[in-house]
Amino acid sequence: PISSKGTTLQGLCLLLLVCVDLTIHTGHLECWVRYRQLHISSYRHRPPASSTNIQHLSSSCRRTAVALEPCRMGSNAGGFSFELVKRNALLESKGVKPPQAWKTGTTIAGVIYKDGVVLAADTRSTSGSTVADKNCEKIHYIASNIYCCGAGTAADTMSVTAMVSSNLELHKYATGRQSRVVTALTLLKSHLFRYQGHVSAALILGGVDIHGPHLFTIYPHGSTDALPYATMGSGSLNAMAVFEASYKDNMTREEAMALAARAIRSGVYNDLGSGSNVDLCVITKDSVDYLRNYEFLMGKTYTRQFPVKYPPGTARE
Repeated sequence: PISSKGTTLQGLCLLLLVCVDLTIHTGHLECWVRYRQLHISSYRHRPPASSTNIQHLSSSCRRTAVALEPCRMGSNAGGFSFELVKRNALLESKGVKPPQAWKTGTTIAGVIYKDGVVLAADTRSTSGSTVADKNCEKIHYIASNIYCCGAGTAADTMSVTAMVSSNLELHKYATGRQSRVVTALTLLKSHLFRYQGHVSAALILGGVDIHGPHLFTIYPHGSTDALPYATMGSGSLNAMAVFEASYKDNMTREEAMALAARAIRSGVYNDLGSGSNVDLCVITKDSVDYLRNYEFLMGKTYTRQFPVKYPPGTARE
């Protein structure tokens, strides 16, 4: 058992240790505060303070400030960092090629006619210089009266349109009203603007609501246009030339479909990133017609028989 005197002595020792530790930490804190004040005053009137600007501090404070110098330079130093310039130059001299963005290819288009909107797209999906999919879908469902063509990175266009479609469905359940095209436009451009172009999705949004037919283009950075006809993608210039030469107001359904298909054909035949077939989506007030493979531009010239049947005795010969 410990006597009362021993207990008192242990308590005094513990209190003394706490006081010494607190004094040490307080001294470091005071040194850091004085150093920060010196750094702020120096930074306002001349280049940031370094270890040579703190010589007039006491020796203990000077040691603390010098020890904390790397943290200060890493967190508060202004300007750009050029630490990797020499490394990049060395790698380039060794023949290492820096990573580059892959070129994407697509031709998508849309046109407004008398009773609705026609959206059109090609069906080629590329991975660099390789054709990854010859018959992919580039016209995405947004709502029962709204569809969207996507160009850029396939994963980004599919993810963004699926997210907006889900949000519009919840909005429809909450309000009990048909979705408006401008609502989808606002959701899409707000999301793309938030990521400053890092979401590679160039979209053509079309639909019909209580205010009539609408057609919008949405760029990856979030800017938008409202036009009677629009094109996007690597083959957009070829398709736009067709629209500018042949578009007219109050076209019939058949005229609009033929014009949109001809615009996609122009992109397919003149752009290496576009190809395969033509998809159309005709949106009216009462119905939607998604015409998959409306035109086969590069159909196969033969039909493979499977399983292959060989005449008897082929193996012996």
